[in-house]
Amino acid sequence: MDISAEIDIAFDFRSDTPPGKDPDALSPTLRRCHKFLWSKPLPSGVPFTLVETTPNVYLHHRSQLGEFWLASDAVVPSFRKEARLAHVFDQISEELNTFSAIGYTIGGMMIFPGNRIEGKMTINGARGFHPRIKDRFDLTMECIRRHYRNEDSPLAPTLARYADYFRLFGDFKGYTQFFLLRDLVTEDYSAIRFFAPFDDFRSSPVPDGLTAYLSYRAHAIRFIKSRNKRIQTWWAGQRLANTSMQRTALRAAADTER
Repeated sequence: MDISAEIDIAFDFRSDTPPGKDPDALSPTLRRCHKFLWSKPLPSGVPFTLVETTPNVYLHHRSQLGEFWLASDAVVPSFRKEARLAHVFDQISEELNTFSAIGYTIGGMMIFPGNRIEGKMTINGARGFHPRIKDRFDLTMECIRRHYRNEDSPLAPTLARYADYFRLFGDFKGYTQFFLLRDLVTEDYSAIRFFAPFDDFRSSPVPDGLTAYLSYRAHAIRFIKSRNKRIQTWWAGQRLANTSMQRTALRAAADTER
């Protein structure tokens, strides 16, 4: 993939991953997408370039900004392995498969720091294991929003360990805009558009029953599809800008030849 290529927002990253393996680690298409989408200027204007050539590192950045080791994460869970929802999935097996496929398109993927600090969990690990997050991205984003406001959350200790990374984006608005997450927040960036009713992390993040699950699924799919379109539009703009720059360079070269 290069800047002239299109991003297929319908591509299921499981399709180029060895059977039974994790697309976050082994889909070559996903890694290239992450590399080209997120190698761009930070809100400060400083370039944030990611490379995939560092041994044993998914994506790597090293500059005057610091050194960052990034890993991919599928961020919108279908909860298909939740035993308490088995009776729900028996009723909606086809809908569940559709949800999983959409969840493995680029709109459902993120990068987070992948290096352990002080031997403790990464963000990917902590958000998956915490009983008040359970991998939900809307809840993760609420924790990130609170991090930028120096407020407590279930992931506060984990996010604090990676403060240098979050500082790259300036503030919550900068982080949201950089990763094209505008569809998950309100107009003024002051609140999250949750996938299910939110009660300040007091209850289980896993939907309870068929009605609650279908509502969660609908909101999550709406976000992924909206972000997919946003990514597609942004990437098309980058391609257009690159083509324009190439034409300008060619004209300048031709003028020099005269």
